Amino acid sequence: MIYRVISRLLFLTFVLSVSQLQAQVTFSTKELSLLVSAKGQVEQITLGTNGKNILARDTTAPFITLISNRKRYMPTSLQYNKTANTLTVKFQPVGVAVQIKVIQKPTHFVFEVIKAEPENAVDAVVWGPIPTTITETVGEVIGVVRDTETSIGMFVLNTKTLGGDLPNSEGSTWARGVAAKSYPAYSSLQAYSINRNRTRNVDAWGGEFKNMSVAPIKGETVVGSKIAFFACTASATLDRLETISIAEKLPYPTYKKTWFKKSSLFGKSYLISSFGEKDMDEMIGYTKRAGLYSLYHEGPFMSWGHYIFDSTSFPKGKESIKNCVQKAHAAGLLFGVHTLTNFINTNDPYITPVPDERLSMTGASILMANIDAQQKEIEVASPEYFNQERNNNLHTVKIGKELIRYKSVSSTRPYKLLDCQRGAFGTAASSHANGDVVGKLMDHAYQVFFPNFDLQREIAKNLAGIFNETGIDHFDLDGHEGCLASGQGDYGLEVFAKDVYDNLDHEVIFGTSNSKTYYWNIGSYYNWGEPWYGGFKESMQQYRIDNQGLFSRNYMPHMLGWYLLAEHTTLPEMEWMLARAAGYNAGFAMVARPNALRKNPLTPQLLDAIREWETARTTNAFTASQQELLKNPANEFHLEKLGEGKWNLYQYALSPLFVREKFERQPGEPTHTTWKYSREETGQPLQFRLVVAGKSGTVNNIRMQIDNYTEIKLSLELKAGESLVCDGTKEVRLYGADGKPKGFYQLKDMPPALDKGDHTIIFDCNYPEAEAPKVEVQFRSLGKVERVGSL
Repeated sequence: MIYRVISRLLFLTFVLSVSQLQAQVTFSTKELSLLVSAKGQVEQITLGTNGKNILARDTTAPFITLISNRKRYMPTSLQYNKTANTLTVKFQPVGVAVQIKVIQKPTHFVFEVIKAEPENAVDAVVWGPIPTTITETVGEVIGVVRDTETSIGMFVLNTKTLGGDLPNSEGSTWARGVAAKSYPAYSSLQAYSINRNRTRNVDAWGGEFKNMSVAPIKGETVVGSKIAFFACTASATLDRLETISIAEKLPYPTYKKTWFKKSSLFGKSYLISSFGEKDMDEMIGYTKRAGLYSLYHEGPFMSWGHYIFDSTSFPKGKESIKNCVQKAHAAGLLFGVHTLTNFINTNDPYITPVPDERLSMTGASILMANIDAQQKEIEVASPEYFNQERNNNLHTVKIGKELIRYKSVSSTRPYKLLDCQRGAFGTAASSHANGDVVGKLMDHAYQVFFPNFDLQREIAKNLAGIFNETGIDHFDLDGHEGCLASGQGDYGLEVFAKDVYDNLDHEVIFGTSNSKTYYWNIGSYYNWGEPWYGGFKESMQQYRIDNQGLFSRNYMPHMLGWYLLAEHTTLPEMEWMLARAAGYNAGFAMVARPNALRKNPLTPQLLDAIREWETARTTNAFTASQQELLKNPANEFHLEKLGEGKWNLYQYALSPLFVREKFERQPGEPTHTTWKYSREETGQPLQFRLVVAGKSGTVNNIRMQIDNYTEIKLSLELKAGESLVCDGTKEVRLYGADGKPKGFYQLKDMPPALDKGDHTIIFDCNYPEAEAPKVEVQFRSLGKVERVGSL
């Protein structure tokens, strides 16, 4: 009898346990249903709104993928424990089991790895890749795809979970984003996590530093990798991301207690400058006149790492900066500073006089013999790392507490570092023993060194401490890729940003030079495009425009990058850029240094133009049709304020492109070219742009006769590729072949004012060389006008 009772209880226990273990499982919210098979494959992704299955069928759809011994494995079985809300996914033949905690919430599912064993067989895990039929808009940074009706996303919930499919052993990519990818017939969502609880050898910095040994991060396995999976209507996507951010306690940066992505500063423009404490009142005046929200210093530090302020510009160091911050805040402005993330200058205390033990090394060898403090040739066991010349900028090794620079490495045994400079960067030359470690420091063309992962985290705290002490509230993670020096790939970038964010005690606006999936939660804007390569039109302009699509796809503020207000900048140049900003509703950074602002006679007009265009843009005064016109780089405009919230938008009327080519005439016959120019506007001085088009040759003695009564003479020489612009004044602007301003030419008289109607232009020039480039001329005048703002 007792035996029967025990047998029945055992049987019921077995039946109950089996009933709790389901092979196929469905997870559902009101908007999404996810069916996963007994083999760990996603079988259906069904939308609650219309019942449509959006899983793409022409490729595999693993719920989770294993990387073991650098090989990929699909799941072979899956079981769901309904009581514990856990999935157990197994991978054969490697014998790995991954246990995943499942939390179903009204707006999303949360999946978290809570066990992955045996740990030594797990290199990494990849969530997905999960293919979908939604291809209209692929948000590669945030991991969200959408069409006009629906969004579906895989949103990473911590720094160890990186957007994308494991790209390499380092775990890094130069792509703007790979959390979602677009294919001809489908899109995919994916994220991954690397087991960092082991020594690894990686080709670091995207392969620049080969076979770098990376120390383990104790306990940092794939356990804890965590994602949210959701669907919603397309129009509710940003709201849903905010809901998930709050629910999952993600970074939630605010401005005046409003989530930054919905704040009044989203997509606003700011001023970058180099100035000192003594210039602060003047710089505040410029920034306020331009209507910009922040005054951002482009380089206030004497060294990066400990962040010591430049005593020339800020005599009292932190106290001077604190005074500047207080003045900016009193004027209603933010105050920002610029560094290059975790770069360490060679004069920083982390380098000199005693180098920190936690500097990043690309690799190491050992000494093969004792050396004294004067020895110039140092024998090492292996030339590896020391003879890698690509990105070997400072040729520096560390032995004990000494830094040593070397010129080259012998190519045959015995391997020696040759022509060594002992006690480099202010360290002490000393003797070292056979067997001592010789570490090759990682460096950069900017003449800096880098921290390892541990020191990087300290530097992030240093930075946050400086901000907390001074009140600085605007910062760019420029050179964010420097965190690749830790060998931890994109994880290093994500952790640095979060470490800074977590250690702040006040609201700070963040920019970056890289776009990473978790960082999206922290970042305030992404402002790519530099002004150093040409004028307003030439410096990376297409690149700036191409970025706008990325911003739209990923709910980032539209930004056009940096522009340079120089002492020669004119109003037409400035308005050309401002029109593009208005067209794309994009902010920008205006680099305007004190000397340029003081020397440019047009500074008041330029700052007023920035203010009026930005006011119109940020109050949505331009119509959709006006914005389309403003986007076109061939169109030029002038904005004129009429009153509060009211402007006239003038579009310049451009003539056809007139071309002058060299040709042979018989002796005595005129060599000029005659053009017919018709215009609808009256009473405006002649304006034109002249380009010398060609690969070689020059032109000089340029003459332009208008209507047989007045002449413009330009007694100068232009080379192929160079150009000039006349804006209807005596001052003609000259540009080099690279588009950069190169000077001015002063006309004798003002250009003539032309009436409406047809005009005859007689153009001539000399060709002093056999090679004769073409001369292209385009005339312009203020044309049609439209009202902007309230009617």
